[in-house]
Amino acid sequence: MYPLIRFAKEMIKFRNAAPLEPGEAHVSTHICWPWDLDPWIELNNGRTLTLFDLGRIPMARRTGLVGILRRNRWGITVAGNSTRYRRRIRMFDRFTMVSFVVGWDQRFVYMEQSMWKRGECCNHMLLRSAITSDQGIVPPARLMEALGRPPDSPSLPAWVEAWIAADAQRPWPPEIPDVAKRDLPA
Repeated sequence: MYPLIRFAKEMIKFRNAAPLEPGEAHVSTHICWPWDLDPWIELNNGRTLTLFDLGRIPMARRTGLVGILRRNRWGITVAGNSTRYRRRIRMFDRFTMVSFVVGWDQRFVYMEQSMWKRGECCNHMLLRSAITSDQGIVPPARLMEALGRPPDSPSLPAWVEAWIAADAQRPWPPEIPDVAKRDLPA
């Protein structure tokens, strides 16, 4: 189930927080609850991705993005991500989440998010998102102009550029083994 109560808490908690410029970090603190766990009694990898919403959405509000989306009847969607899991987060562990916009290209906005416990990074995600409208993807430069900010992105780090290039080579739709094709519904 989506953590609606925690989401509401974060939105209320940061409702009067100072505005953020793109690239400035939104920092929030969370607890790993029993319903966040997998069978190995640690934060479930899928739940980690859901909990990252608790950093991204308040960050979007603080940058003015939420208001711009509503005014223009635009949406926002996750268009891809890459996540590294390195340290366990266990039941009742308190962790800090750091979320910020890295930059953008012609189609996507790129964000980094990480969870930290006792000074160690537990996981890290690079996420790309698309702003959508009835006409399709809204160019991020247009979004930045709507936010009253310069349309040009800061330079993306080399590793982000490499991820973008590698992901562009990935086949779509994915190829599946012949053995699996017979089990697909028609």
